[in-house]
Amino acid sequence: MSDSSQPHLKRALGLTGLTLFGVTYMTVITVFTTYGIVNQVTDGHLPAAYVVAVVTMLFTAASYGAMVRRYPVAGSAYTYTQQSFGGAAGFLTGWVMLLDYLFIPMINFMLIGIYMNTQFPAIPAWIFTLAALLIVLVFNVLGITLVNKANFVIIALSVVLVALFMVLAFKHALGGNTEISLIEPFTFGEGGIGAVASGAAILALSFLGFDAVSTLSEEAKRPRKDIPRAIVLATMVGGLFFILVSWAGAMAYQPDWPSLTPGEVDAAGVTVMNNIGGEAFTAFFVAVYVVGAFGSGMTGQVSVSRILYAMGRDGMLPKPLSRLHRRFGTPIVAAVTVSVFALSSLFLSLDTVAFMISFGALAAFAMVNLSVIRTYLFPKGGRKLPLTAREILTHGVAPLIGFGLTIWLWTSLEPGTWLVGGIWLVIGVIIIAIVTGGFKRPVPKMDFSENDPTTEQIDQLGEEYPLDPRR
Repeated sequence: MSDSSQPHLKRALGLTGLTLFGVTYMTVITVFTTYGIVNQVTDGHLPAAYVVAVVTMLFTAASYGAMVRRYPVAGSAYTYTQQSFGGAAGFLTGWVMLLDYLFIPMINFMLIGIYMNTQFPAIPAWIFTLAALLIVLVFNVLGITLVNKANFVIIALSVVLVALFMVLAFKHALGGNTEISLIEPFTFGEGGIGAVASGAAILALSFLGFDAVSTLSEEAKRPRKDIPRAIVLATMVGGLFFILVSWAGAMAYQPDWPSLTPGEVDAAGVTVMNNIGGEAFTAFFVAVYVVGAFGSGMTGQVSVSRILYAMGRDGMLPKPLSRLHRRFGTPIVAAVTVSVFALSSLFLSLDTVAFMISFGALAAFAMVNLSVIRTYLFPKGGRKLPLTAREILTHGVAPLIGFGLTIWLWTSLEPGTWLVGGIWLVIGVIIIAIVTGGFKRPVPKMDFSENDPTTEQIDQLGEEYPLDPRR
């Protein structure tokens, strides 16, 4: 049977669809998922934490853009690290990245259940959670085009909510209902840069959208050209919304954060909505939040199923994970696996999951920055031409800054997060030992199929499209 008769991921997404996918994954109303947690850590300086996070993520987004030009296939940070540093490093990067990708759908399904239960208390929350999980699974199986169409609706509703919230918030503030200045939320406050860095580290989970875009390389119409642009655009658009929304919230509602109880911290998003818009606006917020959580859970499951697909194709995870649906061309086994794992959302707390997502995300971001330096400046076999000033800046200095900022945020996470993350990494090493027969065989690496570019073609295209998101 010829390769053309085999099911393949379908190339259906353009620049707009890819960018919307990333923005939807981040979903601007995710500000309210960790709103109380980060405000308490930074003592009300959530906007400052977002500024630090956005600056860090823009450097990392540029590194993702550089790597996707060189390796326009599914797998994201797993593929980039694998090709740059070998199979073992690639697998461990992919393995730790699974923490954030597996937990993202879980958070959203859990939030859907919680919020819907507040409106319909007679129906158990787990019923809404299970219903959302099954609907997302169906969307994933039917294909990326259907997911893409739903993204337009979800973003539209989120933008309406955000616009109304900002108008009401600033009207509330300008009406004399706040005593803080316009720039106060952007300062470091009494906690200093350390507290803001800790808050920014938690916010790393808000920026997984650009990593999610890179996982769609095999479903983009022009992956080398559109995905790098979409990554930077999604980061800029999402980051701007995050800063504006958190700023508006700070102007409208600024309690004594350290004195709040855990329950009050978790409900801070609803409290600020009720404080500026009353019960009707709060009900609208809950409705849109549920829709946004559905969109984020949907795009999250699409992304992690593609990662499992790539790792199964390489032989590092069971081969059935690389099986595609013959009719729809989607990774059916990987999608079902993610849905089964997402049932754990019934047993975990929001703050625990948030910290673990950030741990996995920041680890992957750090490796992608290093991969740019290794791939472009120190490639295997050595470089044939001297480095230009532009190459040193875009492929050396910029990713090095991104790496340093990412490590800074990574080390700002709570010690308990490092304990769980360390255990997860040990499990990854055990998997490598099993697959390689006790480290006697090399770790499997990405095997580009006949429809994927050869190494020579990748090298040529990497030079043709240098790191410049404006092109």
